[in-house]
Amino acid sequence: MATRSTTSNSQIILNGVLAQRKSEIDPGAEDSSFFELFTAEQVLKDYDLSYDEIESGLVGGGQDGGIDGIYLLVNGDLVQEESDYSHLKRDVTLDLIIMQSKTSPGFQESPIERFITVSDDIFDLSKDSATFTSVYNEALVEAIRRFRNLYKQLAHYFPALNISFVYACKGADPNDSIKRKVIKLKEAVARHFPEAKCNFSFLGARDLLSLAHREPQRTYSLTLAESPISSAGQVGFVCLVKLRDFFKFITDETESLRRHVFEANVRDYQGSIQVNREIQESLQNPTPEDFWWLNNGVSILATKASLAGKELTVEDPRIVNGLQTSREVYNYCKSRGMDDEERQILIRVIVPPEEESADRIIKATNSQTAVSQASLRATDKIHRDIEEFLWPKGLFYDRRKNYYKNEGKPRDKIIGIPHLAQAVMAIVLQKPDTARARPSSLLKKDEDYSHVFNPDYPVGLYHVCAETMQRVEQHLKSPGSGLARGDRNNLRFHVAMHVIATVTNTTKPTPDEVAGVDVDGLDRATIQSSLDVVKAKYDDLGGNDQVAKGPDLLKAILEDS
Repeated sequence: MATRSTTSNSQIILNGVLAQRKSEIDPGAEDSSFFELFTAEQVLKDYDLSYDEIESGLVGGGQDGGIDGIYLLVNGDLVQEESDYSHLKRDVTLDLIIMQSKTSPGFQESPIERFITVSDDIFDLSKDSATFTSVYNEALVEAIRRFRNLYKQLAHYFPALNISFVYACKGADPNDSIKRKVIKLKEAVARHFPEAKCNFSFLGARDLLSLAHREPQRTYSLTLAESPISSAGQVGFVCLVKLRDFFKFITDETESLRRHVFEANVRDYQGSIQVNREIQESLQNPTPEDFWWLNNGVSILATKASLAGKELTVEDPRIVNGLQTSREVYNYCKSRGMDDEERQILIRVIVPPEEESADRIIKATNSQTAVSQASLRATDKIHRDIEEFLWPKGLFYDRRKNYYKNEGKPRDKIIGIPHLAQAVMAIVLQKPDTARARPSSLLKKDEDYSHVFNPDYPVGLYHVCAETMQRVEQHLKSPGSGLARGDRNNLRFHVAMHVIATVTNTTKPTPDEVAGVDVDGLDRATIQSSLDVVKAKYDDLGGNDQVAKGPDLLKAILEDS
């Protein structure tokens, strides 16, 4: 039963916003596909995900079980692959967000009924996920496996599990019969995970507009315990801040971490390592020494900072050193409340005069502690060189995550560091299977990083790799390709590798040969020819994600070249 609907002002305005955003960001997308992307972007706005990360969770298409998007996050970080999270031994939060986006003008009962059906499969751990392959598409099955494996890995640490369902359309409020279906959905989830928090959101035209209009906060206030020390001739402050006021600075109104504030930090939160246990010990068991006597504190970069009394206003803050301390303070304050907490933390707020200065500060402050060189990658000169080389060619290298997304640049012209690393891994190093299997962890090892971002490579190589991936992905998304979303994701890196090998007329082109490719010659006919070769091998081997991630497809392609 559908909600009776007439066209409202909100629907008219939403359609206009969608048309404008689509023309700016992804003009070639189908309306329904862009609505899925748009909805996911709004729902996940506080997680500060890139377009590539948002795209990775879209599973809509044939055999999707009524799910258009599914996202798993651990402590706010997106999980894109099977990884070891055993270092997270306490205060672990898992968020599973399941979405359905319909361009229909009203809410209906059937989407919630499909949520109920698929929930029994997702959350009943006694069901073998291998049996789902005949029911659901590969992308959804892979997401289900990822959730189950991660939950089992962390189960003995009793993680907090939040399961959120989102149903978006262009309608108004749902009627009572539709709302009653939500009760049955929550009951279905509770049968398998009774301790989980299960939320459901109806997002109509008015709600989507409100989310779209909400701009990320850029300016924050930091209450100081004492008047700060400031530097002459440059903007910088050394401050003492009460723990409770620092907690307010790094959290939003729901007391959730402001993820984007930590984006510039070169290291992820390390969990229960020795230094963090020591920080937590000093927080849990106060001594005569103040907290700032026992801790190095936190360094923050900003675009502006101004002082009025004991209130420091900070614009675009980025915590570049002190993530472990910040997370331990967050965990401590969140668990106990802070009304009677008078201890203080040392904070440095710096406004660097230029971006190069910011890079030097990030590298210097983190080099004083044990940090792998790969962790400092975004500050390396090679990334600034790539950004400057790609700019006049109409490509935007997202060295600072989501900088160009927030600037409104077209989605298919933004190249993130992880995506470029995948392209180089596939095309230059000829490891498309690795690029497919490890989208978010390619650069965690120094060895991988040095092979991908090698200063000895001609910088034009990165342009060719980026442009090749863009053209291949556009071709694979075109209606004429006839490819499902899962197959596009599985084939793109192998096709890109084959394209460059073909145009250079060599099985294993050198970096100089890759850099010398005329990307204007990479037309649809060339890409289609490579797609035909790769797709045939892919289908012969079984045509699934395990084939794309394994060595046999690569071997078959190279043997036939």
